[in-house]
Order: sequence, then C-alpha cells, then structure tokens
Amino acid sequence: MKLGVFMSDFRSGSDIIERLSAEKLGIIFVGNGVYHATVEENGKASPVLDKSATFYVLTEDLESRGFGSADVDSRVKPVTYSDVVDLIFNDYEKIIWI
Repeated sequence: MKLGVFMSDFRSGSDIIERLSAEKLGIIFVGNGVYHATVEENGKASPVLDKSATFYVLTEDLESRGFGSADVDSRVKPVTYSDVVDLIFNDYEKIIWI
C-alpha cells in the first residue's frame, strides 16, 4: 500500500509514525508539523526524519511561521498546495492525518 500521512503537530504523533509500515510511505508536514522539517532540538534533527519515508513540507505553512526553504532539512522536499494535491491523487492510495 502507498500511504500518505499528514502530520500537523510537533509535540505528538511521533510514536504513531514509528509504527507505520507501507510499501511507499510519504509524510507531509503541515501546520505546526513543519517544525519537524526545520527545528533541531539539542543539536539533533527531529527523530521523525529517521523513518524510512519520503518527506514533504508545505511551503505556505513554513512561511507563515517565519521559515523559508533554506531552513528545511535536506531530507525534506518543500511543496505547495498544488503539489500536495498531485501527491494525493497520483502518488498515495491512502491518506491519514495525525
């Protein structure tokens, strides 16, 4: 199964991500979830980024929090709303929201 996951929280949901398994897993950071793509705590990147997945971050949510594409971890691809629609319809069979 090809699973797309919207992650909108920074402080919770990581435990769920760790348990997910899919043929193709994509994690899309939105809302406060964008901090997983940018913020490093204690000099370390978010542990969510250690998951075997393709990572995306919504640029509009990044910008509304004062970040730009240059602030994003190299493992995460910045995407627009239009790109997210394409991912939903073309790349992932199932979508969940955490």
